Amino acid sequence: MHRYPILLGLAAVLAAPAFAAPPRKESPAPHDTIRAFGQGSSDEEMTKAIAAANAYPLGTLQNPIRVAGPDGAHLYLARLRCADGSTPAIGRETPGSIDAHGTLTTLIAVTCGSSAAAPLAFDFYQEEYRETRPAPGFSLAP
Repeated sequence: MHRYPILLGLAAVLAAPAFAAPPRKESPAPHDTIRAFGQGSSDEEMTKAIAAANAYPLGTLQNPIRVAGPDGAHLYLARLRCADGSTPAIGRETPGSIDAHGTLTTLIAVTCGSSAAAPLAFDFYQEEYRETRPAPGFSLAP
């Protein structure tokens, strides 16, 4: 009968050091990482990157179509028209590579008529931008 109070007392003594330690005063993450988190590129850096990218055709890895996420890409593709005015067939999405803006691109295959599918590169991480220019060989419906 007296074993239970002894076991409870022993458990309390063994657990006490775990509760006695003071809480951590700071995060184990490096201070520079924490300070840089969420800062992203400056407006000036982004303006330079966009200007440099515009030297390449729109829809390439060097100058991806900037949209706000997959929904933005789908809105752009819904407006995209082939040279003859028809709506292109939209194919698979595949991962691209890092683009001129430092973000990962997504390639979406687009086919007009009997021509081979042309992959268009999209940058989904441009939340505040809506592309108004068509990729070469295409037009955009209003």
